[in-house]
Amino acid sequence: MKLRFRRPRLLLAAGLLLALAHPASALEYRSTGRAALLYDAPSTTADKIAIAGSGLPLEVVVDIEAWVKVRDHSGRLAWIEKSALGGARSVMIKSEASIVRQQPRADAGIAFRAARGVLLEVTGEADPYGWLPVKHADGLAGWLPVNEVWGR
Repeated sequence: MKLRFRRPRLLLAAGLLLALAHPASALEYRSTGRAALLYDAPSTTADKIAIAGSGLPLEVVVDIEAWVKVRDHSGRLAWIEKSALGGARSVMIKSEASIVRQQPRADAGIAFRAARGVLLEVTGEADPYGWLPVKHADGLAGWLPVNEVWGR
């Protein structure tokens, strides 16, 4: 018995659903090392979309020769020159406000508070309990839960 699909779109949709059901691979994030332009195509002659400030974490979607397709915290896709990436690893606060603790514990003293959108430098790996060591541009350092940041 031969199976025939009368609708190629049905086959495509089924394939997409299977791809979405497959466990996702680990996400890769890179931070900008300097302010840089974001483009709608991998070329300096393409339309300019925005300017990414220094230290902005971006999710890598596609990495080709001199260009990287990235997604920002709002979900916008754009292209950036690869040479603009490579600064210190940073994350962005995604919750309304985060409390950065002196130790990786919920009952530890408060090191500082950070509002949504604040960029923090990542100073090490997250511990097994989900606490990430970070440092503010002012030099204050501490730990916060990884689920409160974007760009990790």
